[in-house]
Amino acid sequence: MTELLRTLFATTPGTSLHLDGDALRIAHPDKPGRHLLPLIRLDHIVAWNGVSLTDDLVHRCAADGRTITWVTRNGRFLARTSGSHTGNPHLRLAQVRTHDNPEARLAFAKTFVAGKLHNYRQLLLRAARDTTGTRQTRLRDIAENHAGALTQLADATTLAEALGIEGRAARDYFQGLDQLAPGVATGRTRRPPTDPVNCLLSFGYGMLRVAVHGALEQVGLDPYIGYLHGIRPAKPALALDLMEELRPLLVDRLVLTLLNRGQITDRHTETLPGGAVQLTEDGRRLFLEHWSKARDRTWPHATLGRDIPAALIPLVQARLLARHLRGTADAYHPWTTT
Repeated sequence: MTELLRTLFATTPGTSLHLDGDALRIAHPDKPGRHLLPLIRLDHIVAWNGVSLTDDLVHRCAADGRTITWVTRNGRFLARTSGSHTGNPHLRLAQVRTHDNPEARLAFAKTFVAGKLHNYRQLLLRAARDTTGTRQTRLRDIAENHAGALTQLADATTLAEALGIEGRAARDYFQGLDQLAPGVATGRTRRPPTDPVNCLLSFGYGMLRVAVHGALEQVGLDPYIGYLHGIRPAKPALALDLMEELRPLLVDRLVLTLLNRGQITDRHTETLPGGAVQLTEDGRRLFLEHWSKARDRTWPHATLGRDIPAALIPLVQARLLARHLRGTADAYHPWTTT
C-alpha cells in the first residue's frame, strides 16, 4: 500500500505560512484563527506570488526533504528548494552519456513523442465516441493523422525529423480544440495565453511541470539534461520531455472536462491590458480543487500491471526511466492508455 502525501497550494495573496511545532500554520489578516496542517502529511508546498513563508518553515522543509516551489500568479515556475542534494552520481553520468550518444538520444526522444501522440489519439477517439456528425468526423480525422504520425515517427532517423512530426501533430490537435470543447478558441497561444482555454492549459502544464520536476529529482535524475528538448539554459529539459506523454490525459482531459461541464465561466478568468488572459483568484482555487481530486483518480499502468493514482504516475515513470539508464531495464516504455 502506498500512502499519498499531499501538496499544499497556497494561492491567496497576503497569506503567510509558519512553522508551529510539527505543523504548518496558515495565517491571513482577513481570516483570523489558528489553521494547522501536520507536516507529516505534506510532501510539497506550492506558493504563489504574494504568499510568504517564514525562514524557520523553509529550514524545516529543507531538513525534512520537503520541496517548496514558487510560481507566478499564472502558474509559471519561479524557483524551487528541496533540501540537501541527493542522488546517485553514476545515474547522472549515465544520463549525460546517453545524451551524448545520438542514437540513444533519438530513441528516447521518439519514445516521449510516441507516448504523447498515442495519448492524444486516445483522447480524440474517446471524444468522438461521445458525439455524432461533422464533429465526430473531424475528431476521427485528427486521430487518424496522429496514427499516421506514429508510423512516420517509427521511421524517423534524426532528431529534427522527430521534432517535425511532433510539431505537425501538435498543430493538428490544437487546431481541433473547438471540436473537443465547442466554442473555445483554436490554436495554441502561450507566453502569454490570450484566451481562457490556453490560460487553463498553461496553468495545468505549470502544475504538471512542478510534479514531474520533483519526481525526477527524487529518483536522482537531473531535470535539466533532456533528450527531446536537449539542453536549454534555465529550462528543465528532461522534465519537459517526460511531461509530453502525461499532458493529454492528466492536463488536457481535465481542462476539457471543466469547459464541457460549464464549471469554468467568464468570472474565472480575466484579461489584462496587454491582452494576456489569466485565472482569477476564484479560477485558481477552482482549478486546483479539481486538479487535486484528479490526482487521486487511479489509472491502469501496463508496466506495473495494476492501477495507480495519477499523482504517482510522474514518479513511477521517472523510476522506470532511471532503471533503463542504469541498464537494469531493456527499454523505457511511456505511460499510455487504451
